[in-house]
Amino acid sequence: MSKAKRTTIAVKGASVAVLSKEHQDFISLTDIARYKDERTDYLISNWLRNRNTIEFLGIWEQLHNPGFNPIEFDGIRKQAGLNSFILTAKRWIDATGATGLVSASGRYGGTYAHKDIAFEFASWVSVEFKLYLIKEFQRLKDDENDRLKLDWNLQRTLAKINYRIHTDAIKETLIPPAITKTQASLVYANEADLLNVALFGRTAKQWRDAHPDAEGNLRDHAPLEQLVVLTNLESLNSVLIRQGLPAPERLLKLNEIAITQMRTLLADTNLKRLK
Repeated sequence: MSKAKRTTIAVKGASVAVLSKEHQDFISLTDIARYKDERTDYLISNWLRNRNTIEFLGIWEQLHNPGFNPIEFDGIRKQAGLNSFILTAKRWIDATGATGLVSASGRYGGTYAHKDIAFEFASWVSVEFKLYLIKEFQRLKDDENDRLKLDWNLQRTLAKINYRIHTDAIKETLIPPAITKTQASLVYANEADLLNVALFGRTAKQWRDAHPDAEGNLRDHAPLEQLVVLTNLESLNSVLIRQGLPAPERLLKLNEIAITQMRTLLADTNLKRLK
């Protein structure tokens, strides 16, 4: 979980860590257990040795984890309830290949669980605490969604501003004087499609033909990373236009830049959440 994004939420005066990785949220069982008892490992182990817990974890893994080992699970389930039975998160993970629990070490170490499982554990610790946990977790997710919408709107605004810069350069350089508005619009459309081909590999018409039932246009369906690159390409194309480069040469240059920038964005783990 070292590359996961870590945040904390305050629940009934307790600080509970939330790790987000690959669009999945894991909540600290250690922090939840601390609300009831400082002997967190002991409390988590007691919960894990419960037969109902084993059944719940097994069903969750079978629904979400194709690599789960049902044979090992069955062996653990048969032992549950015996006085000698002891189960830790690490043993559960190592034996069954479970992904719903995570045993983390280091500065932010402890036992984490997928939110579905964490809520179940919180219910075992305290029903009241579980309800407050769900409320604060949802508040965290709402805040994250609001920030994403803000980022999206900002990039859309930047794209519109750069589009104006881009079209002004076309008007000054590519469009000869005394032509009709229809002729001018054809030039704009061609330049827009030059960028579309450089970044998306297709023209607007080709996209519409491939998606006849889709609402909006090609750019309306672009993810945030592509909109960021599109903003850059519009600015760069306006410079290349003023330099007098013909469209074929500009297309090659812009395509190379688009490939490089998209690779950089998609390789940045901090931007995975934008996908």
